[in-house]
Amino acid sequence: MAIFTFGNGRAADLHKVRTLRIRFLFNKFRIELQPMKHPVKKVLLILNIQTLVVAALAVTSTALCIHYKFEAEFPLTLIAMSIVFPVVFSIGGAYKRREAALREYAAIKGYLRAIYFVSRDWLENPKPENVDKMRQIIHSFFSNLRYTFTNPQVELVKNEVKIYNDFSKFSLYIKHDLRKEGLPSGECSRINQYLQKMMISFESIKHIYQYRTPRTLKAFSSLFIFVLPIIYGPYFAFVAEQMSWGLEYVTPVLLTMILVSLKNIQEHLENPFDQIGEDDIKFNVDKFVGTLKNNS
Repeated sequence: MAIFTFGNGRAADLHKVRTLRIRFLFNKFRIELQPMKHPVKKVLLILNIQTLVVAALAVTSTALCIHYKFEAEFPLTLIAMSIVFPVVFSIGGAYKRREAALREYAAIKGYLRAIYFVSRDWLENPKPENVDKMRQIIHSFFSNLRYTFTNPQVELVKNEVKIYNDFSKFSLYIKHDLRKEGLPSGECSRINQYLQKMMISFESIKHIYQYRTPRTLKAFSSLFIFVLPIIYGPYFAFVAEQMSWGLEYVTPVLLTMILVSLKNIQEHLENPFDQIGEDDIKFNVDKFVGTLKNNS
């Protein structure tokens, strides 16, 4: 009887170990899959209806050239000079603008946090209502900042007024609330410098938001992305003689996917505030203000 009980206990332990191992492997697999939560959405950001249209035109041109024996050996350097170089140049410029916007955005968050800490920590007996007032001003400013840069440029003038109204609230808070509670004039001057630097950072982000890749360069690359895959139909027909049946359309489709994908990447980096691309700048207003409350 004792042996039977021991056997049952051992079997139960083995079953428990197997269960724990299965749960561990399942959780590990789920964690590894989290970065791939929306893989199709990410792919569709660079492969869209435009890719299908240009690919269909390139395949049609190639099929006609193969059918009528219309062949030519065009230089591939023409594609590099007319499309790849301008688009890659635009991607590099858009990436640098995004990085500059991130630096100024980080500076604004740092100055906001510094001003909040002044209202809370630099006074002997800070009034809770004044600290809450500063937190509300920060929330209003951050919300208006997000609304300004995630909406169309036609609304910029109207939204910019709200931003500078919040800057005015910061200034009046420094003048009346902080000075009235006994903050020395030298410290108030320092806080005004924080406010000035914050306005400079805002203007820098605004100009990045307004001025993007030159329109002529963008129009030039867009034109040749549509035209060249069609014009290169004779070249694709020439190359098709060296390929097996069914593979003659691989080259025009791959070339189209590469060119249109580069263009789509450039367009998503063009505006880092539209909240469409994977690399856009995120404005986490509630999270930022929540950290201020948690540090109180």
